[in-house]
Amino acid sequence: MRRRAVLAGLGGAAVWPLAARAQQRHMPRVGVLVAGNPDPGPFWRLFQEALRDLGYVGGQTVRFEFRSAEGQAARLADLAADLVRLSVDIIVTWQTPTVQAAKQATKDIPIVMADSGDPVGTGLVASLARPGGNITGMAGVTAELAGKSVELIREMIPSVRRVGALCNPSDPFSKPFLEQIQLGGRAAGIEIQPVMVRADEAFDVAFSRLSGERIDAVIVQPSLPTKRAAELALNSRLPAVSVPRWFAEEGGLMSYSPRLADLYREAAVYVDKILKGAKPADLPIQQPTKFELVINLKTARALGLTIPPSILARADEVIE
Repeated sequence: MRRRAVLAGLGGAAVWPLAARAQQRHMPRVGVLVAGNPDPGPFWRLFQEALRDLGYVGGQTVRFEFRSAEGQAARLADLAADLVRLSVDIIVTWQTPTVQAAKQATKDIPIVMADSGDPVGTGLVASLARPGGNITGMAGVTAELAGKSVELIREMIPSVRRVGALCNPSDPFSKPFLEQIQLGGRAAGIEIQPVMVRADEAFDVAFSRLSGERIDAVIVQPSLPTKRAAELALNSRLPAVSVPRWFAEEGGLMSYSPRLADLYREAAVYVDKILKGAKPADLPIQQPTKFELVINLKTARALGLTIPPSILARADEVIE
């Protein structure tokens, strides 16, 4: 009996490392694809925190394959193809161009959008309720918020007559983005001047054009280098707004966006559900329900603007 017990113990010891290695081989592999403009740091930190709350810890219970195009949109297709070659279990995308690149790379691997401006309008999915295919996740209603920004600009600066719209033509979201701004302009009696900014064009050329056309304020598409845009707007003494809150934190005058932490938390829930067997086609795409207005009062002072009390009272955060 003692000999059998010893052998059983040895057998268990011999089998355990094999089981452990097998378990390690089955550790979920999650690909993450970002454009790199703007800085993906806040998204990546909040998304990982949300996954940790669900029990997914990088290197322990999940393996991440993080890929950034570092602001070069032309690299996204190759990076998406690389994730497909690695046979990741899921591809998590941040911003519309990354969803498009992932969709073109695979029809089989589930794609979870952490934030996409208008997935129906850009042709990424058939509908929010029934996305079909391999894409699901969070839609950020960014286009509608860009249109709302026109109204907020008029309320903040009643003298505004012409507003520039800095658009990223390499991003399919630029079309609904500009359409909503133009709708907002017509409703507010403001002329909208679109300015296309390609990745290989200097931002200072775009701002020189805006200054030459006597633009009163500018709205910046989120997939452009927002920090650089905020700096140039301030140098040009142009009030500048964008959707994501990081724009105001980077020195822009104002942002009006969904609560991004909520978006990324819900994206993590999608990842959890899919890793547990759910199919993307069966998971309706969600839209945010909570929004936040951020005003950079320091930038307002630098521009010589007095923000109306009505705007300050509605702001969720005021940066001094």
